[in-house]
Amino acid sequence: MHQDLFETLADPTRRRIIEALRGGERQVNDIVRDAGIHQSGVSRHLRILNEAGFVSVRPDGQRRLYALRPEPFRELDSWLADYRRMWEARLDRFGAALEKNRRDRGATQKERRK
Repeated sequence: MHQDLFETLADPTRRRIIEALRGGERQVNDIVRDAGIHQSGVSRHLRILNEAGFVSVRPDGQRRLYALRPEPFRELDSWLADYRRMWEARLDRFGAALEKNRRDRGATQKERRK
């Protein structure tokens, strides 16, 4: 896992640009409009995202079209998977303990009614 991925995503402007690209390939002007950032800022952040591998750029005549690349997101997801499994296991144990507690309370209440 590259620390650079987290450093790249740490910037809220870059996260807004990534959100703007979730719907598919976009040109800079569309990203500027959706992200609410000046064109020079969008271009700078797109360069950083491109260098970090988060976006690809495709020339289309005079335009440059940007799109998200799946690889860094897969890498992040893979890194998070171990933590997800750990928390899911803990939550499963917690849920089982709550259910046991609920059953025990129900059994105690039934005995009191007798």
